[in-house]
Amino acid sequence: MDETDRELIAQLEQNARLPVATLARRLGLARSTVQARIERLEERGIIAGYALKLGDAARGDTIRATVLISIEPRSTPAVVARLKTLPQVESAHTASGRFDMLLQLAASSTAQLDEALDMIGEIDGVKGSESLIHLSTRIDRLG
Repeated sequence: MDETDRELIAQLEQNARLPVATLARRLGLARSTVQARIERLEERGIIAGYALKLGDAARGDTIRATVLISIEPRSTPAVVARLKTLPQVESAHTASGRFDMLLQLAASSTAQLDEALDMIGEIDGVKGSESLIHLSTRIDRLG
């Protein structure tokens, strides 16, 4: 991946719906060159897809939280399997440090969030957790 690819990706991160002609003009390249670069980046898995990014108005009253959990040794596969059954769990990431996993949750109410937190705490293999409720978004580069 060269500097032109990085600039192309930066442009697409800002607006993935930009026409190839606009991208070509901004990069100072031929339209066919930009199209070929996009296809190559997709084939190599550097561009994994394109997604819709919802604004705060569309999210309505969704309550989001980050949950940090500690897991008993060798319990991770069973804990992950159980987490997959909870619709409030949007993502789960392994982590280094004091906690073993970081979860992103979304719930339609505080009661639903509370219920999900209780269910996570009751999973066999979860030693402990800490919850951080999201209040407002100040920077969102990930979409």
